[in-house]
Amino acid sequence: MDRARAAVDALERLVGGLGTAILAIGTLIWVAAVAVTSVVGVGLPFAHSAARAVRAAGGRERARLSRWGPEIIEPDPLPPGLRAARDPVVWREFAWVAVHSTWGMVLGLLGISLPLYAVQDLTFPLWWTLVPPGTGPGLVFWYVRGLPGAFLVCLYGVFWLAVCVFGHPFLARVQAWPGRRLLAPPAGADLSLRVAQLTATRAAALDAHAAELRRIERSLHDGAQNRLVAVTVLLGAARRQVARDPEGADELLERAQGAAEQALAELRTVVKTILPPVLDGRGLDGALKALTADSGVPCKLEVDLPGRCAASVEATAYFVVAEALTNITRHSRATSAKVSASLENRTLRIRVEDDGRGGANEANGSGIKGIRRRVEAYDGTLTMNSPPGGPTTMWVELPCGS
Repeated sequence: MDRARAAVDALERLVGGLGTAILAIGTLIWVAAVAVTSVVGVGLPFAHSAARAVRAAGGRERARLSRWGPEIIEPDPLPPGLRAARDPVVWREFAWVAVHSTWGMVLGLLGISLPLYAVQDLTFPLWWTLVPPGTGPGLVFWYVRGLPGAFLVCLYGVFWLAVCVFGHPFLARVQAWPGRRLLAPPAGADLSLRVAQLTATRAAALDAHAAELRRIERSLHDGAQNRLVAVTVLLGAARRQVARDPEGADELLERAQGAAEQALAELRTVVKTILPPVLDGRGLDGALKALTADSGVPCKLEVDLPGRCAASVEATAYFVVAEALTNITRHSRATSAKVSASLENRTLRIRVEDDGRGGANEANGSGIKGIRRRVEAYDGTLTMNSPPGGPTTMWVELPCGS
């Protein structure tokens, strides 16, 4: 099933690559026309527009590749006038245009043709009588003279289907390789952006830490501290009353004991929000099972965690799922939810979805902003899709290191 899903995703990438290949062909024709007419000076006023066309085609490919893998950073704006023609980034983009308009087009057409051949041959026994006698459909290189031959063509379709399932991911990677190689920014620009990202995530980590300290302080001040003050007052009153009214003192001691037990329970609650003990005892797998079992909405859990991440990463994942399930219970009006967690390529991937009313927004105080702040503090990413009417799906990726 996973391999079939990967083949379908690869087909979608190949079709998208075919679209940008058609755009690259149009761009190549325009650049060639401007270059030829510039020899006699007519095309020089259009040189900047040719560079803009190359940049636009490269931008579409960057956006496409970023949807299916690591983000490709947009370059700096084009220089004005004819200086754009001397920009090395534009020349790299033009090299991609030349390669993708040919090689990318061929791979895209091949990616579309193979499943069409598979469907044609697999269904051939249903319509073989419509084919002229003594011929075969499509790429079939033998004559079909009866139903046995038609079923032989069907087996040929199984071969094409296997080629699609196992070959499409490879074709998609080959089609994307020139874009990832030629459209990537210079190493210095990448490093500068990385420094900016780390600065932003460091600030987010400090903000998340400060917010967490404020939350703990409020919990202790408003809860356990008040209980302990009440215990102190009750014990003092019982001490003064023990000689003249032992029965009244016993009642005060009983109330003090109840207040102490409540304070202890609230302290345990605060400790659980800092680092849930269930993570140490049962790991993230067991912790998520406990969360989904206690969810206010019926929740299905799918976990594929062959190893463990750092305790801080697991605590962040626990917080994300706990906050997401709380939001679902309070705001979504959902009847069911699903939590998926997997560890792939040293990245912890979490997916939370529900069938509620949708329309979740970070600006409406639903806790999504706090989840994003917590995730970005660990250099992770959060993506949410919540159209009005639902469903709502949230994806979180947390790097786990080496």
